[in-house]
Amino acid sequence: MLMAVSVTFTTVTAQKKGAKKKAVKKTATRSVAKPAAKEPAIALATDTTAPKVVTITSAFKPYLKNAAKVNFTAASPVIDSSKIPVVYSIPSQNLFFSYQPVTIKPLALAVDTGFTWNNDQYIKLGAGNFSSVLGEAGFSFGDGKHSITNLRGNFITATGHLPAQQTAKWGIDVVSIFNTANNNEWTAHPYYKSSTQYLYGYLPTTLNYPKDQLLQKFNTIGLEVGLQNKTANSFGITYHPQIHFIGFSDSHKNRENELVIKAPINKAFGKIYALDLDMGADISRTDIFPISNNLFYVSPSIQFKTPNVKIIAGIRPSWDDQVYATLPNITAEAKIADAVSLEAGWMGYYQKNTFRSLSNYNPWVAPLTGLKNTLIKEQYAGIKGATGDHFTYQARVSFQQLTNQALFVNTLSDGKTFSVLFEPEMKVLKLHGEMAYTVQENVSIMAGVTYAQYSSLTVNKEAWGLLPLEATGSVKWKILKDLQLKADVFLWDGSPYRDSTLQAKKLNAVADLNFGAEFSVMPRLNLWLQMNNLLNSTYQRWNQYPVLGTQVLAGVVYSFR
Repeated sequence: MLMAVSVTFTTVTAQKKGAKKKAVKKTATRSVAKPAAKEPAIALATDTTAPKVVTITSAFKPYLKNAAKVNFTAASPVIDSSKIPVVYSIPSQNLFFSYQPVTIKPLALAVDTGFTWNNDQYIKLGAGNFSSVLGEAGFSFGDGKHSITNLRGNFITATGHLPAQQTAKWGIDVVSIFNTANNNEWTAHPYYKSSTQYLYGYLPTTLNYPKDQLLQKFNTIGLEVGLQNKTANSFGITYHPQIHFIGFSDSHKNRENELVIKAPINKAFGKIYALDLDMGADISRTDIFPISNNLFYVSPSIQFKTPNVKIIAGIRPSWDDQVYATLPNITAEAKIADAVSLEAGWMGYYQKNTFRSLSNYNPWVAPLTGLKNTLIKEQYAGIKGATGDHFTYQARVSFQQLTNQALFVNTLSDGKTFSVLFEPEMKVLKLHGEMAYTVQENVSIMAGVTYAQYSSLTVNKEAWGLLPLEATGSVKWKILKDLQLKADVFLWDGSPYRDSTLQAKKLNAVADLNFGAEFSVMPRLNLWLQMNNLLNSTYQRWNQYPVLGTQVLAGVVYSFR
């Protein structure tokens, strides 16, 4: 028996997000035939009962699937043991040594007509005409950072054709520099010098003197000690105190002791302003008279410095024994172009005159009868600068007023010695210029000239013994790696002198040309040649004292390292 069953399906549909949800119900009726239980066959009757309905409801919610993410897996690096060649292109270098800052160290004064050998340890020997013998040795010690010691010794002898025309000089010089852990630097400079010559410039030449009476020998022993901080301390102060003791004597048992003390201090206020305070004392006693000659000064000043302008304004109170003077100390420098500066100044200072300083200027000086210090008041203006990468120059004009300037005249007896006269007042117009041309270490040309016009003398008729014109020049040329040439020239106009009849005369102009060469023959062995006074002129720097003619010296230099 089949029964009719009605089934209804309801479907709920969700709309998009944000829209009002609305359920839509769909109903479907389906007749299903269902078998009935077996019964006895009877007559069919009509079924009037209502059909059964089953309702099924389902909810559907739409959604998006997650996007697939692409993952990258790092691959192992490829092992490559080959070296990649790298080529560096280095441009040509052109070093300009004139403009490189270098450390200033006290060194012994080199002979102007010779070569300065810069080896660490060396011995230099040579000989020449006029029975000349030359020897020199230099040694250096230290690590170059904490301590440096330079030891140098030299001697030279020569004998001319004139009677008693003989000279000998020798000396030893030690310079030591020590750096401390607190950024200070100590310097010690002991030295000894000896100079022996004979007074051969007497007139008439028929005079006969025992050689021991003509002996003129000077001995100098000194010790200089200094301390300075290499950079400013936490208070912005730099200092450099120095103390210098000098003992001087001659072959006539004349002695002089000198003590020089200097104490410069600088205090910076920022990058523009600074305060300078320079104090000094120069105390000396000469046993010739005997007499004491003391000089004291204090020099406070204010410094104003910018990249283009530098001004120093101050005074210098000074005591020359018992005489007090307030001297100016004003200088200015202004940069008007990239490499051109103008300079001007008004200064006053003392030049200390001692038996030692006067005999260094004129080795034929007679025993002194008095001493005075020279007071110099100067106003100057000038220009300095550079043109290109190799050429530098400087020019200055100055007007000076000198008080107690030392002059030198031949003694009235035979003229073999010079008496020292002090001119009370005189004026000097001075012109000075210098230039330098340098190309690395291959070529170096330097020249300088000074012209001085002396006037307004009150006691002496002329500026006895002072040069009115002086010019010097030097050329160094490194032709090859192992060959260097050098030439020097010294020119000056003759100085005025007073003859035995007290008449004013003037010496002839002088030209002195020198030539030198050095070249290597072995890694540690060099040969050198020096020729002085190539014009063979027996000129006179000091009246009645002609110099040697052409002098030729040659020798070897052996370097230990």
